[in-house]
Order: sequence, then C-alpha cells, then structure tokens
Amino acid sequence: MTIAIQHLEAAWGSLHMLIPFFPIRTPQQYEQATETLTSLLDIVGDNEKHPLYDLTDMLGTLIHAYEEDHFPKPDVFGRDVLRFLLEEHHMTAADLPEIGDENYLFDVLAGKQLLTTEHVKMLSLRFHVSPATFI
Repeated sequence: MTIAIQHLEAAWGSLHMLIPFFPIRTPQQYEQATETLTSLLDIVGDNEKHPLYDLTDMLGTLIHAYEEDHFPKPDVFGRDVLRFLLEEHHMTAADLPEIGDENYLFDVLAGKQLLTTEHVKMLSLRFHVSPATFI
C-alpha cells in the first residue's frame, strides 16, 4: 500500500489544528490536551467500540507521559494509605481487629512494623482496593 505523503501531510495538519496529537511539551499544550480529553471522555466514555475511542486512548497516553515527567509522584507507603483510609472511613485501630491489637497497628502506622501478607489481603478486601496499595 502506498501512502500519498501530500494527503497524509494535509490530514496531519488538520488533525494537529484540532487536537494536541503530539508529545506534550508545555503547560499550555498540557492544558489543551486535558480539556480535549475531558470533552472526548464525555462523549466516548469507556465504549471501546466508539469511533473516537482509539483517539481518546492515545491522547490519554500522551497526557500520562507528560504527567510522569512533570508531576513526580511523592513517596507514599502502605502505612500512609492505611492511615488515609482509616481517616476517610472514620475508623480507629479498634475497628481493625483482624490486624491484631491496637498497639501493633500503631506500630505499623509509625513505620516500626510491617504489614504481613495476610494483613494486606484482609485490608484490600475490607477497603475494596488492590493489595498493591499497601505494599
């Protein structure tokens, strides 16, 4: 199959004017890309059969690449997530008897003890999150 470069160039120029379909390099491009993605998601949602699904997916990938470079993730430990979940659910150490006594949980939250594999399994089931959340 032969691609007519002139037609491809014209189509690319038109597409480029409509959406930021290129590596995102500036905050302005990032803002435009996220606004476009939001609009696409409002229409496409998670319908993989929608004609614009692949475009939505590609734009999401470009945005993710920019965010990985420009918005580094802070170091978050499983104990930090557990502390957050306890606060969100208005729970105390006494509400998690499956983990052990309250002192053990306090030590986990203070970083003096680690959660066991069994604890991670129980917590992931309890809070409906991936076990990786606590690792």
